[in-house]
Amino acid sequence: MRILDQLYEGKAKKVFATDDPQLLVVRYKDDATAFNGLKKGTISGKGIINNQMSNFFMERLEAEGIQTHFVKELDKRETLVKKVSIVPLEVIVRNIAAGSFSKRYGVEEGLEFEQPTIEFSYKNDALGDPLINEYHAVALSLATRKEIEQIKRYAFEINDFLKKFWKECGITLVDFKLEFGRLENGAIVLADEISPDTSRLWDSKTHEKLDKDRFRRDLGGVEEAYDEVMKRMMRHE
Repeated sequence: MRILDQLYEGKAKKVFATDDPQLLVVRYKDDATAFNGLKKGTISGKGIINNQMSNFFMERLEAEGIQTHFVKELDKRETLVKKVSIVPLEVIVRNIAAGSFSKRYGVEEGLEFEQPTIEFSYKNDALGDPLINEYHAVALSLATRKEIEQIKRYAFEINDFLKKFWKECGITLVDFKLEFGRLENGAIVLADEISPDTSRLWDSKTHEKLDKDRFRRDLGGVEEAYDEVMKRMMRHE
């Protein structure tokens, strides 16, 4: 397999074509952004952690019966993935009130829900990724009703798996964002990443933030938090 031209560069990753039209290479960067790109910076080593952590979870979720775009890890920063057409929905699963949810609804951060919630954002930077509901998504032809039901089922199954895993690491899974894609045959698969960039992770005892909120909120110790999450994950493995 040969890596060919760069197809895309996003906030956290670069995507390259290969000599197989159904396979792409994703390269994770150390660049960090927040607030729809208004805040920018660098988190040293973040790309390595996010790549390896995402692959770790993708492999385990595949074993749980959840299809993903993952093929194989090429090196610390690069992964071979199946080519997908991204469904333009950001899927947020929440177990505890935090971040924009707390601000939007005037709920104290840390309130634990009786059951997890799910919300969708229209993946559109120009519009600021606005919240939408399932009916809007169907009306805008972003996804079919059947695809949305599949996405919801996967999202809650992923939440169950991750909550249990992180609990065993002494970490509380507060919330996380997922993205899904369509394979050439139309099958829905998990894409993008699962990492401290896309998850809120709190120490179960101290409630110390171990995720990208440390960057968003200028709390300091960002690299140390990412390293700590990675260490706990590897010890659990």
